[in-house]
Amino acid sequence: MLPMLWSPLAPGPSDLRKHRCPVCLLAEIEIKMPHWKGIEICSGVFSTLCAVPKKEGYLGLYKGNGAMMIRIFPYGAIQFMAFDQYKKVIKKQLGISGHVHRLMAGSMAGITAVICTYPLDMVRVRLAFQVKGEHKYMGIIHAFKMIYTKEGGFSGFYRGLMPTVVGMAPYAGFSFFTFGTLKSIGLAQAPNLLGRPSLDNPDVLVLKTHVNLLCGGIAGAIAQTISYPLDVTRRRMQLGAVLPDSEKCLTMVQTLKYVYQQHGIRRGLYRGLSLNYIRCIPSQAVAFTTYELMKQFLHLN
Repeated sequence: MLPMLWSPLAPGPSDLRKHRCPVCLLAEIEIKMPHWKGIEICSGVFSTLCAVPKKEGYLGLYKGNGAMMIRIFPYGAIQFMAFDQYKKVIKKQLGISGHVHRLMAGSMAGITAVICTYPLDMVRVRLAFQVKGEHKYMGIIHAFKMIYTKEGGFSGFYRGLMPTVVGMAPYAGFSFFTFGTLKSIGLAQAPNLLGRPSLDNPDVLVLKTHVNLLCGGIAGAIAQTISYPLDVTRRRMQLGAVLPDSEKCLTMVQTLKYVYQQHGIRRGLYRGLSLNYIRCIPSQAVAFTTYELMKQFLHLN
């Protein structure tokens, strides 16, 4: 039983932890850019990147990174393990295979992972949003205690869960679907150019490393574009009482309507998307590439 669980779990945390630290400052800006009153004058990625250190110092770019690093281990492990398990169940129980079962398994894996790790994501967002001199939370444990006592117990940790789940389904689904589809097409159409024998099984073809990176990056870009408005909705709901207009953003539909009415599509629902591309594309590229390599090292092919 242990080896069966360990094999799919092992690629998850290792592939994600390698690229989280380099991009954590981008995640910090991504959270603050659409909402932070202290940088309302910042209209773009680079102006925001300059404004945060001026107001909070360079360590301000890494606020919430501790909670992010704690969260990413179980999140990555659960997501990749669940994807493999859901694929088997869908194929065996429903008789569905090919592109559709990748989409279904990816969506279900993403939802499973995000539900299991959502409280840590909530704490990460709250810590990252704080402005220097106006700290409400002193650290991860203090944030957990404050949210629990002031915001309705355990339900306070799951504020914004619905848009997260709704957004995660297409995000994770299209990530795995796009990567798997590109991989299948590439190996079928140009096996000698794009593929090479697997390290653990020479009879199995896998993508070359640079092709893996390209396919992972494309998958991340497509998935992020589709799900980004719901990601904006999630962050705004997670911030809750921290924002002055929180009473207008109590539900997913209310929040979507409010952001659209106040800021429109480009400056509201898709504000910060360019920054998200800078963070998401290399993040997904490295995640899928390392996952493929770890499967070979663990003899899973």
